[in-house]
Amino acid sequence: MAIEVENLKVEFELSEGKIEAVKGVSFKVNKGEILAIVGESGSGKSVSCMAIMGLLPEYAKISGSIKIDNVNIDREIIKKVRGKKITMVFQEPSAVLNPLLTVGEQIVETILAHNNISRKEAVDIAIKSMEEAKIPQATRRFYQYPHELSGGLKQRVVIAIAIANKPDYILADEPTTALDVTTSAQILKLLTNLKESYKIGIALITHDLGVVAQVADRVIVMYKGQILEEGDVYSIFDNPKSDYTKRLLSSRLNIKSISA
Repeated sequence: MAIEVENLKVEFELSEGKIEAVKGVSFKVNKGEILAIVGESGSGKSVSCMAIMGLLPEYAKISGSIKIDNVNIDREIIKKVRGKKITMVFQEPSAVLNPLLTVGEQIVETILAHNNISRKEAVDIAIKSMEEAKIPQATRRFYQYPHELSGGLKQRVVIAIAIANKPDYILADEPTTALDVTTSAQILKLLTNLKESYKIGIALITHDLGVVAQVADRVIVMYKGQILEEGDVYSIFDNPKSDYTKRLLSSRLNIKSISA
């Protein structure tokens, strides 16, 4: 059981010309693993995941094959499974959460959209999801608005929304970017626990090799819309094959030595 991407290409037709954002990438996200998708800004990693989720604009030209558990996915099918079988955690929770609704109500909306159950049952599931996302005093937080929560708690709410319908796969786009070191470590531990407890397949988009070293099982390195190399986390760190990956690792080591 896996997300399988084969020869994915994404082009944007803009007034200034055509932009090839993704140039024929192929990769797999297996259930029960964390696949880190690594690369600098503009490498195509976020666009690839947005293509899987069917969240790219209409003017994006997408080709190739995307399968979830051997089912071919198109824009219509992904609408039915998005939010239930496959979900996404975005890097900026303040841009995702509705400031006019309590965080609990936003989780309940997601649950009711995919399940034929009562509102009371949805509330119970929402609070349980908040507890699973390690939100303290979940029942009290349920009735709070996003502006009343810290950045770390808002990110946990976004994760609670993502796991409320017990998905098989989560695409996490730089989920720790705006967080302090301690909160980032807690979020990464939470993702690891979700993988281990529920066998969720997680694609973790990041530019931070420190994050990769902490949680990833496998790694793909992207550059200018292409995959330069792929392997388990140990082989990528111990024996990188591409010059670009070697430079990424070297940069991380240099930063660590400067800050030491």
